[in-house]
Amino acid sequence: MSLLTALSPLDGRYAARLNALRPLLSEFGLMHRRVQVEVEWFVALSDAGFAEFAPLSAEARAFLRGLVSGFSEADAQAIKDIERTTNHDVKAVEYWLKRRFEGRAELVAAQEFVHFACTSEDINNTSHALMLQAARAQVLLPALDAIIERMTALAHAHAALPMLARTHGQTASPTTVGKEVANVVARLRTARARIAAVPLPAKMNGAVGNYNAHLAAWPAFDWEAFSRRVVEQQLGLVFNPYTIQIEPHDGIAELFDALARCNTVLIDWSRDVWGYISLGYFRQKTKPGEVGSSTMPHKVNPIDFENAEGNYGLANALLAHMSQKLPVSRWQRDLTDSTVLRNMGVAFGHTVLAHDSLVRGLDKLQVDEARLAADLDGAWEVLAEAVQTVMRRHGLPEPYEQLKAFTRGQPMTRELMRGFIEGLALPAAEKQRLLAMTPSGYTGAAAALAQRV
Repeated sequence: MSLLTALSPLDGRYAARLNALRPLLSEFGLMHRRVQVEVEWFVALSDAGFAEFAPLSAEARAFLRGLVSGFSEADAQAIKDIERTTNHDVKAVEYWLKRRFEGRAELVAAQEFVHFACTSEDINNTSHALMLQAARAQVLLPALDAIIERMTALAHAHAALPMLARTHGQTASPTTVGKEVANVVARLRTARARIAAVPLPAKMNGAVGNYNAHLAAWPAFDWEAFSRRVVEQQLGLVFNPYTIQIEPHDGIAELFDALARCNTVLIDWSRDVWGYISLGYFRQKTKPGEVGSSTMPHKVNPIDFENAEGNYGLANALLAHMSQKLPVSRWQRDLTDSTVLRNMGVAFGHTVLAHDSLVRGLDKLQVDEARLAADLDGAWEVLAEAVQTVMRRHGLPEPYEQLKAFTRGQPMTRELMRGFIEGLALPAAEKQRLLAMTPSGYTGAAAALAQRV
């Protein structure tokens, strides 16, 4: 199959932009983690003190963990070839491991302790948690950090640059470019912290969560404590003691919800930047050879922000379905979660692709200070808020109503606003302060807030 025949653009048009994610959340990634879990369970069993399974030698441990660290696409293909016979993907991993034991007497003698007392979901739930943990730490959070870093720099660079605000699409009290970026940075930092803080639970407790087979083999052994040690100390996950056959996926759902919330913040930002480019507040750096329109040569379209918005939307659709579906399983289990979980990489892929597009767009942005200044100079009506508030302070009658009658729905100029202020019965110092005020200077604490972020 070539990139041109891929059904998903993640493995076609955009494949090169997702190389970091592919080894972690692909079928290969799932097989890799299954091998890791099977090996760690096997090693832990050897250390449990059972007379029938002596502790493994240092050489055997090194060999087993080398199978994990050196896991290759050829190994994954070998497991896939076994699956053609077993028609069971986890059993294929067990058989592959046993085949790798050939010629090693110590491991062959103990090979029936591979996958001992495990249901497939003991291996799968831990593997999925490990996959998500790695994807979050190695790809997702670094990509989000790159956005936060660029936007923080943008907020600081333009902290004091005045910009006409728009509420309901209409002119409103001025802000600064940096403050509007800072608003998003603050939201992203909160969203990032929530993504990073979600614990990823896992279980190793058998077919229906009760250690039935385990206790049949060794009734006096503390299997719950043993399973906890494997999950927490050897795999680095959070132990869940109460499950059905599947770990109930509440942790995964929480992670997906946190990720979707972060994506929603960035959809909001992508749309705002799109609008600012349309207004001319931002220009985009051009690149020789690039075409904006097949027929209109002048166009420089905000395609990076459009691509980001579209991919965040796709990601959120998948994340929402998975977070709602995965915690629901009929009785002690059904298989609907299995096929859904195979799309984790798709949801993360669209998210990472959107992050990449957004960074590309941010790197092209240039502020048009002349356009910003021109818009502010044409919006003297925004000082009506300041004037009527000062009038309120000094007890002038019906300040809001006076300014409403004077400004609402009418063109407003510097001269008209100054004339209105001149006629007010205000203390001289207050009147002079209002007369000196301009739309570009009426930004409140915006600059300080932007610098502080």
